[in-house]
Amino acid sequence: METFIVKEEEQGNRIDSYLTKQKKDFSRVAIQRLIEEKKILVNNKPTKASYKIQKDDEITVEKEEPKEVEIKAQNIPIEVIYEDKDIIVVNKPKGMVVHPANGNPDGTLVNSLMAICKDSLSGIGGEIRPGIVHRIDKDTSGILIVAKNDKAHINLSEQIKNHEVKKTYIAMVRGIVKEKEATIKMPIGRSTKDRKKMSVTKNGKEAITHFKVMERYPKHNCTLLEVKIETGRTHQIRVHLAEIGYPIIGDMVYSNGKNEWGIEGQCLHAKSLVFKHPTTGKEMFLEAELPEYFKEMISGMEKESSF
Repeated sequence: METFIVKEEEQGNRIDSYLTKQKKDFSRVAIQRLIEEKKILVNNKPTKASYKIQKDDEITVEKEEPKEVEIKAQNIPIEVIYEDKDIIVVNKPKGMVVHPANGNPDGTLVNSLMAICKDSLSGIGGEIRPGIVHRIDKDTSGILIVAKNDKAHINLSEQIKNHEVKKTYIAMVRGIVKEKEATIKMPIGRSTKDRKKMSVTKNGKEAITHFKVMERYPKHNCTLLEVKIETGRTHQIRVHLAEIGYPIIGDMVYSNGKNEWGIEGQCLHAKSLVFKHPTTGKEMFLEAELPEYFKEMISGMEKESSF
């Protein structure tokens, strides 16, 4: 148990912000989770993350021992784009789940990383080793950063929360997109009709997606897009593009089951990331090459200029 007494000059700050500064080894998200679990008390009473601390408040934080996670190392080939003592950046193949969960106990990216990194993956979030800072869907391929220590994990998590990490995707969508470029700004939340799906809803969280046309293929009724996101909502790109009438090819969840191309899994690839290295502060720009099936699909199509 740790105890903090609020000083006069510290009062008025949100408790989650205050504790993040006091506990350098904890992210704001971790602090908020402990508050929800009532493991952080103010004057012996549960509190909220938005609580504004007052002078002489006694804040107690229940010490949390990270639990060992039963994840076995598996020798699963994965393309490593970049690696140093703090981070490892990989090109995740389509069809691979990022983290073990119900229905996917192994064969995941984390299982592969356990074999590559051994014990050098971070343990933020109450678990030892996983190291996952952000995720991409099982059937989305592409670039992913993984933290190898807690300091790197906290730094990268803060960059993502503050929208400082720039993510660029490539998507092949059904239909001919008329605009050269546009921004979709529609809130996304859990679907009320199907709890496994997300949807555009007025009560959802803010979601902003920018796209521009890379190539149009009228003969094949599809368009190749470059997509950049400001927010990272679950299924954001898939939901937004489907909502405006251009579902991603192969996305059986958000395209009403239509898939005349016979593609398994959505044609969506996380192409590049721009972020600051968590230790050196140097700006990093890293890219993941398109998977072969995606390259073959593009090369087999006739461009708009052919007509």
